[in-house]
Amino acid sequence: MPQSAPRLARSAGVIGLATMTSRVLGLVREQVLAYYFGAGDAMDAFRVAFRVPNLLRDLFAEGAMSAAFVPTFTSHLTQGGRERAWRLGNSVVNGLIVVTGVLVIGGFFLAPALVHFFAADFAAVPGKLDLTILLARIVLPFLTLVALAAALMGMLNALGHFFVPAVSPATFNLAGIVLVAALVPVAPAVGVEPIIIVAVATLVGGLAQVAMQWPPLAREGFRYRPVIDVHDEGLRRVLLLMGPGTIGLAATQINVFVNTVLATGQGTGAVSWLDYAFRLMYLPIGLFGVSVATASTPAVSRMVAEQAFDRVRSTIAHAIGLMMLLNVPATLGLIVLAEPIVRVIFEHGSFTAADTAATAAALRFYALGLLGYSVVRIVSPTFYALDKSRIPVGVSIGSVVANVALNLALVEVLGYRGLALGTSITALLNGAVQLLLLRRELRGIEGGVIAGTFARVLAASLVMAAVAWGADRVLLDALPGDALVVQALRLGLAIGLAVAALGVAATALRIPEFREAVDLVLRRLKRRAS
Repeated sequence: MPQSAPRLARSAGVIGLATMTSRVLGLVREQVLAYYFGAGDAMDAFRVAFRVPNLLRDLFAEGAMSAAFVPTFTSHLTQGGRERAWRLGNSVVNGLIVVTGVLVIGGFFLAPALVHFFAADFAAVPGKLDLTILLARIVLPFLTLVALAAALMGMLNALGHFFVPAVSPATFNLAGIVLVAALVPVAPAVGVEPIIIVAVATLVGGLAQVAMQWPPLAREGFRYRPVIDVHDEGLRRVLLLMGPGTIGLAATQINVFVNTVLATGQGTGAVSWLDYAFRLMYLPIGLFGVSVATASTPAVSRMVAEQAFDRVRSTIAHAIGLMMLLNVPATLGLIVLAEPIVRVIFEHGSFTAADTAATAAALRFYALGLLGYSVVRIVSPTFYALDKSRIPVGVSIGSVVANVALNLALVEVLGYRGLALGTSITALLNGAVQLLLLRRELRGIEGGVIAGTFARVLAASLVMAAVAWGADRVLLDALPGDALVVQALRLGLAIGLAVAALGVAATALRIPEFREAVDLVLRRLKRRAS
């Protein structure tokens, strides 16, 4: 185990805790939206309108910014000191404002053409296309806000601050919960379309993400200056990497975007079912894949700068092992318990039993790709630290082409569910190919260690899944009833028994990452008790 392993686990744990707070609030936000809007035409319109800025949010906040900005900012910080790093930070911030500002203005005028191109089938429902155009224009400024939030996140991560950046998206979700719950019920009385409130809450949430991260960065010494130092070689490096970095990490999000476009032709509800399912599936990615990747990226960047490639190999292997310990059980758990999970979380108000069945079907197929999504999050930034950006770019372009081909074929056979399956197959291919190519670049990635960890984690996870499946069926007879508290109790007990079974199996199989995680938790409990 590398010397940095405990530190990586601690950092990932801090990020995971913060991200869990945000993702739980994100689920609550989705619950509120499902309660008021279900999977109807208004929600379909918002999902499509928000797809482009949401795509940029995922790419900037959890992708290209980490891949391009963090290593460069870390290098400036290490070699040139804070003043040089702050100049780069200001240049990147202002560059993002200019670029996204142009995109927002252009998008405002091109919204009718763009929406009609991506969702032409919405014209079959009176008013649905026009509503989508209006919502798209409202949410477009979110692009600038999320770009700023991502830049601040990158600087804070490079400075060793992980909790506040990871928890800042919680403010986005909190704004959605509070504003939607408070204003949607009264919107018709004042002549406002209720779904407009959701769009406005999106902008408020984006502003809150920026506001939350500014104070800790200011305490570190950052002062905003409205300048762009075009002569800063660091800025040029970031710009050169941001384009390829975005493409290299974009496959999942572009594929989801393709799904949205294809789903618009699958009837009312298909867009929303896929989006609700993807958000549920994305919870473990955010908790486990992104948290491990965010913690490992600065460390790997420093090791590459120091030419410590043995440590790079061991750190990558350990990060992947830690991620697998968390995501393999999550994959099987989501597949086995998809329907009760969706029912407990969403089946209230306007969200019907039919919506539950449809969303659960999509969730099962999406869950199959969890490992692929998370491997890319860990592996792809390493290529940028190695100045090998062309590799993930090429792989991702290929995966997008493969996804389109798969989805066009599978949607004819499985309908909207085929879109989720095609995306997962593509994610697994993307992750596998990038991992093999990284092995070539590093002349090894401790593949035997990774394979051994995967085999043991899979065995433990299969035991967990069997217990979850059996517990769910036994509890249906032992605790009958459709009341929410009864459903939640059944689901909670099934998950609890499944996690206990996973712990027993992982201990019996002597999975080192499991022992490390347990030791970390025990040490924290002892410190709190003392």
